[in-house]
Amino acid sequence: MAMTAVARETVFALRRQIAKIEGTLPERLQAPAAATPDADAKTDVTPNTDLTIVRRGIAAALPDAYLPTGVERLDAALSGGLPKAALSEIHGTQTRDAGAVAGFALSLTSLILKQAQGLPVLWIGTTEIFREAGFPYARGLHASFGIQPEQLLFSEAPKLVDALWVAEEAARMTALAAVILEIRGNPQRLDLTATRRLHARAQGAGRPVFLLRQAAEPEPTAAPVRLIVASAPAVPRDTIAGPLAGSIGHPAFTLTIGKSRTALPGQFTLEWNPDERAFDERAGDDRRGEERGRTKNPVPLVSLSGGGTDPAAASGAVLAFPAVGSPAAVSPTARDQPSRPQRATHLGPRRAG
Repeated sequence: MAMTAVARETVFALRRQIAKIEGTLPERLQAPAAATPDADAKTDVTPNTDLTIVRRGIAAALPDAYLPTGVERLDAALSGGLPKAALSEIHGTQTRDAGAVAGFALSLTSLILKQAQGLPVLWIGTTEIFREAGFPYARGLHASFGIQPEQLLFSEAPKLVDALWVAEEAARMTALAAVILEIRGNPQRLDLTATRRLHARAQGAGRPVFLLRQAAEPEPTAAPVRLIVASAPAVPRDTIAGPLAGSIGHPAFTLTIGKSRTALPGQFTLEWNPDERAFDERAGDDRRGEERGRTKNPVPLVSLSGGGTDPAAASGAVLAFPAVGSPAAVSPTARDQPSRPQRATHLGPRRAG
């Protein structure tokens, strides 16, 4: 029995050493109860109180190691939620997904500020990304996410190397509730070494660092979790009488788990409730698309070119202006003016005498 306990403790010690050498997993957990020696063991072995890195099926996570999203299936897939003391990637595959990525990051920030009230959040980006994607709307921060405008700080850096330096310095600060770094594309400087530095500083400070990647391809990083976010069509608002036709419901996101060391790939459709400031999952019959009356744009779409294989349809009657050539289209002043053939004679100089 004693040899079994010692061997088990040796295995866990080796796992801890391997995890420290890798330095890639953020969640730190207590050694499980099964790792302690038996009570009747003759060898006096002190239970190891050191922290070990979580692996699926090895140990149970500490209650405060994750940020739960509130969506049961997603939290179960992520083994409790997003890691708090870690670097997490949030990807947008196209530039037009920048708004969805930013909205999802602000939703996570709202959940974080519920636990870290009073602490600010630092949003770091380059001049290029802020010019392309813009800044969050100050008035909408509190209305949609419960974030006071003074709680969200921005740092605009002229170059990526400056943004990375600011992010590394901010990631080690415990005076911030979270750090958001927004990068466009796949720059060479944002390599595995740079993400390892960000991840290590997030672990040391016990604060999350969200890496927003706009129009980027997946590549190796030290982040244990990568989420791919895109906008999802909103559904009509629910009322007592049923869905309200023509209305627009809560903002929705299509979330795909692109990489996770504790979860399998999966896709979820989430809605952000700005009143309760919480996520809801849209699943099964709740995915009301065309069959459930998805809110449609009443404006007809017009193709870009009229000489292609799919020319634009002829426009209908214009209500604001009369048709060209009609009597109503000619103003009273224009009726008194000479016609084009007469204009040269009319404007010519008069002869004297």
